[in-house]
Order: sequence, then C-alpha cells, then structure tokens
Amino acid sequence: MQPCKIIPYYYRGSAAFEKDDITITTLVTVNRFKVFAELVKRYKGRASHAVLDALHDLYTSTPGMSTFVDVHLVLSPFDRQINTWRNAARLFARTDFVMMLDVDFAICTDFRSHIRASLDGEVGHLLRNGRAALVVPAFELIKQQDGADQNMFPSDKKALLELVKAKKIDMFHRSWAPGHNSSDYPRFYTAPPGEVYEIKHYQSAYEPYVIFRKEGPPWCDERFVGYGGNKAACLYEMYLSGMSFFVLADHFLVHQSHAYEEAARGLERKSNRKIYQEFREEVCLR
Repeated sequence: MQPCKIIPYYYRGSAAFEKDDITITTLVTVNRFKVFAELVKRYKGRASHAVLDALHDLYTSTPGMSTFVDVHLVLSPFDRQINTWRNAARLFARTDFVMMLDVDFAICTDFRSHIRASLDGEVGHLLRNGRAALVVPAFELIKQQDGADQNMFPSDKKALLELVKAKKIDMFHRSWAPGHNSSDYPRFYTAPPGEVYEIKHYQSAYEPYVIFRKEGPPWCDERFVGYGGNKAACLYEMYLSGMSFFVLADHFLVHQSHAYEEAARGLERKSNRKIYQEFREEVCLR
C-alpha cells in the first residue's frame, strides 16, 4: 500500500551473528518504547523492527540496544500498517531464521539455544527447509495488575505450571479461544521435557508467536491496516502453503499488561473481519 517510505537500518546493531541464529522481528510505536527496552534486555540475540518515530534517546540509553538491534524506520499515513512493518522487519533480518513477536511479550525461557542445538534433528530439518514454524506458547496473568512487572514472571515451566494450577495465569487472550487454542494447552501442560509436538487442528483464526525460516515461506498480506486479522492472515497462508506447525513444550512467553485502545480496536477489527473473509477465500483458491 502506498504512500509508504521505508528507511532500512536507520540504526544498525554492531554485533556479528551466525547465519543460523534467530532474529526477533517486532513492531514498535512511540507508546511502546518502554516495553521494547525490556525485550532487548532479556533477549541478547538479534532484533529487527519497524518504528514510526525517532529512537535516538532510547537507542543510546538502553543497554545492549546499539549492539543487538537493527531499526528500520517506516514513514506512512497509516497508524497501524502492521503487516507492511512485519515484512520490512523480516526482509532486512540478517539471520536465516526469524521470530514474529509482539513487543509487549517477555521472553521467559531460552528457546533460542534449544532451537539452534536441535537444527540437525527431524523438526530442525523441516525448519531449515522452510517447511515448519515453531510455536512458543503465550500466556497472560489473569489479574491485569499482576502482569505489569516482568521481573515477577515465571522463568521456567515448573513455576509456570504452579501458577496455572493456582489459576493465576492462563493462555493468552483466553476470552478469544480460536486465537491460541490450536496450540493444545492441555498437551503442553503434560508434555515431558524436551517434547516438540505437531499441531493437528489448525484453524484460520490461529495467531501464535512463531519462529520460521526467513526465506521461503509466504510473506504477510499487506492489505490489512489496523487491529484484527493481520497476523492470522500471515500464518494461515503459511499453513496453506504446506508448512507444519510444532509447539516447543519446554518454552513459553508471558504478556505484559497494558491498556488497549478499545475504540480503535473495535472499528479496525470490524473492517478487517470483512477483509479477512475475502482473503481466506482468495488464498484458498490460489
């Protein structure tokens, strides 16, 4: 969609990485700078993202950012041209693998090392060939105030399961089950250490956080502007292209609570719901 101007590597991280590493691709608007700084502190791998405003103060003041982070500036009249931003971040990633992640999620476990150590296995072979996406299940604290401080989040699966049992944490957006329940949370809870299981019941509204090969899988459809349907569309086209989705049963993410722009979300979701219906028919036929 036009007009849109993209300035790649507005800032460029100084660190060198191996090609089989994983770049987190995320989207940052000015109101999410604080949680982005937390993401950078927790993830010492490469990150690549699209932003709408100057990042100089954040970039120079946050430990590790000038080392690990590439910033690509997107100038557009659209407030939330989200899939265009995702494509820009993925296009300019400097590693073979990328993760599609929202900026307000805390990385609680070291899935990066686990994946890199298992690239020669069966699932790793599919990932290398662009035929698989790896899902890191997402959670949120039931009480919004409990999700404000990332330092209080569980750091291993044992601690997570204790919170699940105490009914203090649950799957992300549990009120909208189609978004994440294809990950099969009951199986995740009981999976033995090291298990990676394939998703058997994919549905078109599914929108997990995934790791996949940068080159090969379909790109995100850029007709979606605003909240609703955009990430589901990205992943649904990947699924229809023949990719398999596998859940990493030892790993998870936790959402940091924040207020939503409810008025904008309602209007944009209504519009994108119609667009997504047309998109699904089109992509199935194609």
